[in-house]
Amino acid sequence: MSDNLLDVHIRHTLHTVHGILPMEVDFSLARGSMMVLTGPSGAGKTTLLRLIAGLIHPDSGRITFENNTWLDSSLRVHVPVQKRHIGFVFQDYALFPHMTVRKNLLFALARNQSAEIADELLEATGLSQLADRSPAQLSGGQQQRVALARALVRKPELLLMDEPFAALDPEMRLQLQDLLLKLHRKHGFSAIIVTHDMGEIFRLADHVAIMEAGKLTRTGTPPEVYLNNDHTGGLVVYGEVLTVEKPGETLLIRAWIDGKIRQLDVPAHFEAQMQPGTPFTLHYTADCVDIRILKSYKL
Repeated sequence: MSDNLLDVHIRHTLHTVHGILPMEVDFSLARGSMMVLTGPSGAGKTTLLRLIAGLIHPDSGRITFENNTWLDSSLRVHVPVQKRHIGFVFQDYALFPHMTVRKNLLFALARNQSAEIADELLEATGLSQLADRSPAQLSGGQQQRVALARALVRKPELLLMDEPFAALDPEMRLQLQDLLLKLHRKHGFSAIIVTHDMGEIFRLADHVAIMEAGKLTRTGTPPEVYLNNDHTGGLVVYGEVLTVEKPGETLLIRAWIDGKIRQLDVPAHFEAQMQPGTPFTLHYTADCVDIRILKSYKL
């Protein structure tokens, strides 16, 4: 008997632009955990989500969820996607264009499930006033909120998200990260999120796994994986904004970095991203300073 929510042990063949790669993945996900899956394009991250969801059949392996077998190739067990208690959020939203916002949520309800949860999620995601609009009448951020609400309609215990905020501007991205964290606290689901954004990793994840060429090469908490361990050279550190002042054309930021309060001069157009309590990630190299979210600043 496992204490984990999800246990994955699979082998699969990846067909990539670089040729055929063998995927070999073994990991566990704790209940209530927010895990980020990251790594280079073509490494197999999206394929792994689809294997967990049951949208793809692996070559071999075993997946258990709450000690229930979703997949066991040796026993020819493969639970179909509609019977796996998951929600899936795609990067391209995948909304039904001919349905209103509310009908998109209602369509996802299980048989005999009350529509009350749809109304609750519309309220929680700030979509109540937009419930009768079609997806074409919404902004990208609003459409992604609909996609997130729809994924949670059946109250899944596992949420799979494939680069859900990648196409959004930084301010909207932060707003939806806040919304995801709020819904996570309220509903207590576990999540696996594919993202390349370093700030998103530190903001959302309690566990991160780097996937390269079909294998998980490094796993742990974000600080364990990244702090003082940047394989590209240099040093990656995590910080959090404490105070923000705007004396002129730059922002004066006081931030908690590596156990100390430090002062940063940041270009003013990053003001929306640098609010008190906002986490960020710095990447130092030998000849320059590069920050994944803020692009550049001077220490």
